[in-house]
Amino acid sequence: QVQFVESGGGLVQSGGSLRLSCAASGFTFSTYYMSWYRQAPGKERELLAHISPDGDRTNYTDSVKDRFTISRDNAKNTVYLQMKHLRPEDAAVYYCNAGRGRWYLEPWGQGTLVTVSS
Repeated sequence: QVQFVESGGGLVQSGGSLRLSCAASGFTFSTYYMSWYRQAPGKERELLAHISPDGDRTNYTDSVKDRFTISRDNAKNTVYLQMKHLRPEDAAVYYCNAGRGRWYLEPWGQGTLVTVSS
């Protein structure tokens, strides 16, 4: 069965960095695009970035472009999100999923909480 396990969140000061990880299982990871999302309290879930199956192509939403980097290790069935220059508005629960935002696999993982202090 599909499973996503996100980790790496925590409390960081504004301007700081974090690296999130997402271990996926239950599907052929190396053949799927993978994406990172986030959801802040009271807001809709937001697609942040996606990466192609071979890792050669990435795409970012404008709010995180040039600050966040998505990568993957197909040998470990893991996708990463390196986050730099964090801002208070980046505080949210971060999730990964397969695809590029038009569909997703169920169930979602528990997410990992990122808190940014100003």
